[in-house]
Amino acid sequence: GLQMDILKTEGESCGDEGAEPPARHPVTPTSTLSPHQAAPDSAGSGFGTCTTTPGAGEGEQAAARGAERASAPRVPGPCGLHPISHPRRPWSAQVVGAQNGMFVLGLPYAILHGGYLGLFLIIFAAVVCCYTGKILIACLYEENEDGEVVRVRDSYVAIANACCAPRFPTLGGRVVNVAQIIELVMTCILYVVVSGNLMYNSFPGLPVSQKSWSIIATAVLLPCAFLKNLKAVSKFSLLCTLAHFVINILVIAYCLSRARDWAWEKVKFYIDVKKFPISIGIIVFSYTSQIFLPSLEGNMQQPSEFHCMMNWTHIAACVLKGLFALVAYLTWADETKEVITDNLPGSIRAVVNIFLVAKALLSYPLPFFAAVEVLEKSLFQEGSRAFFPACYGGDGRLKSWGLTLRCALVVFTLLMAIYVPHFALLMGLTGSLTGAGLCFLLPSLFHLRLLWRKL
Repeated sequence: GLQMDILKTEGESCGDEGAEPPARHPVTPTSTLSPHQAAPDSAGSGFGTCTTTPGAGEGEQAAARGAERASAPRVPGPCGLHPISHPRRPWSAQVVGAQNGMFVLGLPYAILHGGYLGLFLIIFAAVVCCYTGKILIACLYEENEDGEVVRVRDSYVAIANACCAPRFPTLGGRVVNVAQIIELVMTCILYVVVSGNLMYNSFPGLPVSQKSWSIIATAVLLPCAFLKNLKAVSKFSLLCTLAHFVINILVIAYCLSRARDWAWEKVKFYIDVKKFPISIGIIVFSYTSQIFLPSLEGNMQQPSEFHCMMNWTHIAACVLKGLFALVAYLTWADETKEVITDNLPGSIRAVVNIFLVAKALLSYPLPFFAAVEVLEKSLFQEGSRAFFPACYGGDGRLKSWGLTLRCALVVFTLLMAIYVPHFALLMGLTGSLTGAGLCFLLPSLFHLRLLWRKL
C-alpha cells in the first residue's frame, strides 16, 4: 500500500487551489516530521520557510496560508503528478493496485529459485525498504533559524538536486528522473507481457501466439496516447484492483484445499546461482515505493504518524507476500510458472486470467501517463533549458508530433514485450536495475549527504 501517488485531475484543481491545508501538530526540533507544511517559494525550486506567523491569530494564519497557497506556483510531485490536500481518494487505491498488486504473482517463482533464502529476502527487503523510506522523508526537512524542523523539499528529485548543489544543481534530479522513467516504462512493458502470457495460456487451443496476443493488447492500449488525465480510467481500475485482491484470495483458497499434497521437501536450503539474481530483482521490485513517499507524506493529515504507517504497512506486506509465495510454491513445487495463475486448473484459469488481463490493461495508463509527464516536463517544458520546443500549443492542445511521440512510446513497449516475452526476467531486471538504486542506494547516500552532521 505504499506505492501510491495522489493524482490531481482538472476537475478537482479549482476546488483545492485555495483550500486550507490540514492542521499539523507541533513536534520537537529533533523529529523528522514537520509541524507545518511549508509553501512553495517564488522560484518554484522547493519549499520555503514555515508559513505560520508567530503571534498571529488562527483565523489570520488560515487566511494567510490559503492566500499564499492560491498564489504559489504548482510544484509537481513524483512522476510530474500534482498532489492534493486530501489523501483518501479513489486514485490512491488505483495506484496501489497498479504498482504492486499484479506483480505479486511472480513471487512464487522467486521461491522456486531461492528456496528459504527467498523467504528471508522478502523479510529483509521489507525491513530495509521501511528504513530507507523513513530516512528519505527525513531528507525533506531541515531546521530553520528558530530551531524548528520545517519541510524545505517536496519530492525525491528535489532531494537529489539538493545533494548535488551547488556545483551541479540539476544533476541529481536528472539521474532520479532517468531511473524513474526506466522503471515506469518497464512497468508498462510488464503489463503488455503479462497480458499476452495470460491470454495465450488461457486459450491454448486457439491458433494465436503469445506475440499476437501482445499485439492485440497494445492495439487496445493505443488510445492511452490521447489521455489528458486519468479520471476516465481510475474508477474502472479501482474495481479491477478489488477484483485482483479477490483473485489472490481464490488462489490461496485453492492452495489451502490441496494442503495435504504440499511438497515441503521441495523447498530448498540452497540456491540456483544462475537464476537466483532474478529472484532478488523480483522481490526488490515488489517493494519499490520510495519515489512516491514524499508526495504521500506531504498529503497525510497527520504526518507524525508516517513512521507508524511505514512500520505496519511493511509488516503487512511482508506477511502477505511471504505467505502467498510460500503457499503457492508448496502447491505446485517445481512446476511453478512465472505467473502463478497459469498453474490453476483449466476450468478456472481462463476466468481468473481474463480478470487479470483486464486489470493489467486498465493499470497500464498510470505508469504510461506518469512516464509521459516526466519526459514532457524534462525535455519540452523547462523553458530556456528545454531540449525541444513545447509539445503543447497556445490553446493547451497536444501538437501532432507530440501525439506521435506518445504513440511511439506505446509501440516501444510492444516491441520490448515481443522480443523479451519473459515476465519474471523483465521484473527481475527492473528490480535489480532501478529498484535497488531508488530503494536502497540513493536514499542512504542522500541521507548521509544532507544529514551527516546530525548522525
